[in-house]
Amino acid sequence: MLAARRGFEPRRRRRREFTALLFIRLTGAFTAGVMALVVGFIAFNGAGAISVPFLTEYPRDAMTAGGILPAIEGTLILALGALLTAVPLGFGAAVYLAEYARPGPLVSVIRLGVLNLSGVPSVVFGLFGLALFVKTFGFGRSILAGSLTLGLLILPTVVAASEEALRQTPQSFREAALALGASRWQAIRQVVLPAALPGMLTGAILALGRAAGETAPIVFTASCAYTLASPGSVFQEVMALSTHILNLATNGTRIEETLPQQFGTALVLLALVLGLSLCAIIVRAKLRKGRRW
Repeated sequence: MLAARRGFEPRRRRRREFTALLFIRLTGAFTAGVMALVVGFIAFNGAGAISVPFLTEYPRDAMTAGGILPAIEGTLILALGALLTAVPLGFGAAVYLAEYARPGPLVSVIRLGVLNLSGVPSVVFGLFGLALFVKTFGFGRSILAGSLTLGLLILPTVVAASEEALRQTPQSFREAALALGASRWQAIRQVVLPAALPGMLTGAILALGRAAGETAPIVFTASCAYTLASPGSVFQEVMALSTHILNLATNGTRIEETLPQQFGTALVLLALVLGLSLCAIIVRAKLRKGRRW
């Protein structure tokens, strides 16, 4: 009887392992299927609208014709401005938390704040940007106000990704640099940061993709419904792909006629975000090439 039980245990473990593996594969397939369904639906409905004039012309005829060039320009400008805002602050905060901060209540509160901010709805950041940058600082609805708001929105993502990349750098790197006579800052700047740079840049590029796809903060702080000129100042309003879709789908008087433009704009925005994610993967792979520890 004991021998039978011993023979039964391996079979039961194999069944559990098979069940767990099957569940993991099914969830992975389901996730990939949902993503493929969404991308396929947008591509099927929007591919017909994609053309050179659609990407290089300004909208006309109540936005039922023409292109989305100002929306593409505005999206790229706002996303770049957000990155320029978030990266210096995020990298600096990450270096402090990973390399200098001592464990204690203050550091715990800072980390808790970063985690909580990453879960705050984007509309809250939009209202904050409206109150602080648009009204209090007097920037008005502008590229500057929108970039600063989006920068604060993606800041928690940059901080978390950068700190994790720094913590994954082996402690032996720091010890070796210090043993060779380097100061603490020299060890961080010349050894730790170059080793952690792939992960830090990956987090920054992924955050850039999120900034490009946001709607509420741009609506409150930077966007206009229609323009026929490229922005010439950071204090001007701009169009953006996400807000352009919103305007076409909700604010126009000829909504049905703009359906091709809606799906075409959504496809361009999706391609932009996916392209930024792909860039993050490529940058990470290239920077990590030849670095193995």
